[in-house]
Amino acid sequence: MGGSHSRDGPDLSDSDQYTDEEEEDEQSQSEEEEYATPTRNPNPSPSVSTPQSLDALDRKLKSLHLKYSNPISSPNPNSPNPNPSSPNAVKLYLHVGGSNPSARWVPSEKLTTFSFSRRGSSDEDDSDSSPNPNAPWCLVVGSKIRAPIGPALQLKSFPAQKRVDFVADGVWAIKFLHPQGYSFFFKQYQDCLFENTYGMEATQENRVKVYGKDFIGWAQPDAADDSIWEDAKESFGPNPAKKTPRSALSIESRELLEEFEEEAAAELGIQSLALGALDNSFLVGKAGIQVVKNFSHGVHGKGVAVKFSGPGSSNQNLFSTPKKALLMRAETNMLLMSPANEGKPHTTGVNQIDIETGKVVTQWKFEKDGADITMRDITNDSKGAQLDPSESTFLGLDDNRLCRWDMRDRHGIVQNLADSAADTPVLNWTQGHQFARGTNFQCFASTGDGSIVVGSIDGKIRLYSKSSMRMAKTAFPGLGSPITHVDVTYDGKWILGTTDTYLVLICTIFIDKDGKEKTGFGGRMGNRIAAPRLLKLTPLDSHLAGVNNKFRGGQFSWVTENGKQERHLVATVGKFSIIWNFEQVKKSNHECYLNQEGLKSCYCYKIIPKEESIVDSRFMHDKFAVSDSPEAPLVVATPMKVSSFSISSRRL
Repeated sequence: MGGSHSRDGPDLSDSDQYTDEEEEDEQSQSEEEEYATPTRNPNPSPSVSTPQSLDALDRKLKSLHLKYSNPISSPNPNSPNPNPSSPNAVKLYLHVGGSNPSARWVPSEKLTTFSFSRRGSSDEDDSDSSPNPNAPWCLVVGSKIRAPIGPALQLKSFPAQKRVDFVADGVWAIKFLHPQGYSFFFKQYQDCLFENTYGMEATQENRVKVYGKDFIGWAQPDAADDSIWEDAKESFGPNPAKKTPRSALSIESRELLEEFEEEAAAELGIQSLALGALDNSFLVGKAGIQVVKNFSHGVHGKGVAVKFSGPGSSNQNLFSTPKKALLMRAETNMLLMSPANEGKPHTTGVNQIDIETGKVVTQWKFEKDGADITMRDITNDSKGAQLDPSESTFLGLDDNRLCRWDMRDRHGIVQNLADSAADTPVLNWTQGHQFARGTNFQCFASTGDGSIVVGSIDGKIRLYSKSSMRMAKTAFPGLGSPITHVDVTYDGKWILGTTDTYLVLICTIFIDKDGKEKTGFGGRMGNRIAAPRLLKLTPLDSHLAGVNNKFRGGQFSWVTENGKQERHLVATVGKFSIIWNFEQVKKSNHECYLNQEGLKSCYCYKIIPKEESIVDSRFMHDKFAVSDSPEAPLVVATPMKVSSFSISSRRL
């Protein structure tokens, strides 16, 4: 199964079969038929107002400079006679056919208007009703669309076409009849989005309050210092200046990827991947762990599996739903973390498995100052720590805790499996901090030198140095969506945060007062901070990804050596694995960013589709990249299968 480029869809003018005059005539005729009644006079008097005569009257009144004008969003979009000369006049299109070759845009309402309303999506469409000041802003288009304004709309603009696409129980497009309507739409949309997100009016003062003075570029990207993006160099991938014909994209994509598919054990039910940089990788499932062999073209099964304890065993609940598998000690040991209660991410301990014997050697308990505590997530001390045979520490994260655990006792002796639950060994809290309520940590990751990046439910991303977990060196403000997963490059210069509807790419580089280049892990970045880039799906691809079309697990390709740069980014969205060219995303003159307003969004990616929802997508270690491929294979896991994709050198 091959990959595919993102699909923007054709220019909507390709779908129009009528001129504007023909559309207006047809619209007028259909409206006359729709609103006709049995008692209607077949020969109306010439004095009866028509849309054309109303337009003439409107122009006459405006020439008198009477103070009766309203904002252009005020006309009722359900008016039986939309005015084609109104600045908010639009055409509404619906995408039909999904991903079939016959898919196309079809006119839904050939002449209607858009507006922004505070009336809820369930309210009756009554133009005389008073708006609810506490209701969220909604986008209203004609009689078909009334949707809350937010990231879930997946709104994408096409400035050259005066058009925007979005998702609202289907994939829609509106094409503006007038440039001023297009410009007004974006200003109002951004203001409504800010107010819906933060619960306050979209004023300059409130934007500073939300983002802070140092991050004003996040609210006003045009004012940000984006010089760092200009330094990116394109060393591989297609030339962005060279346009590939849209009809050729799907063919080209199939040539770029070769697939190797492996059936997982029938009873396994894959939950996550634990990729190794040495001989083996591991598929972690509901029933156990399956060992697979690492090759330069991907992973293949070895026929070896470790089954979890069955019903009646004291370990039954410890492996109920494995959430995280962490390789340690030159990948001879694995820490397996399972939630203590189904549906909740927190756990009271981890299980240490000896991979060579397939047995649980220790059941560790999280404890501090004699009291049991929980952890939400665990990760290695650094990007390459799992390759260290002497490594005995790892990082832990809870809602308001960040710490380092040590599997040795205070005398340096590694503890062994206890004979009873009462003797369960306790991990040694060697470093960390319990924060006051409100941090709401969600996820974290470590750099090559052991610095730590933490994502929170409020969207903030905090950077901690290896030496201190008490105070963040840098705290990037949230964009309104919770960070569900976070990754960082080996050198700590780039951070990738995952939200439900987009990925956010942040640069941590800054120049200190002495002119030295540093990262936000080592010092306060000041006010010369580049605005982030957003990585998104087109509305059509977001809709086609399936019911569970939320971004998950966005991360960089895997390097563990100074001087090497990650080449790609990958994330899972429903039935799709999405791949971005890292250097292409960083280029300030990339074609996606031309004429964009607000934070720049990149829509250039490749899709690997599967028949069922994808569990995880990760690149293998870069040591498995071969001479005829610019990247190590990508491993994609579904509940029943694991597939490996090699990126061909023909991409160069």
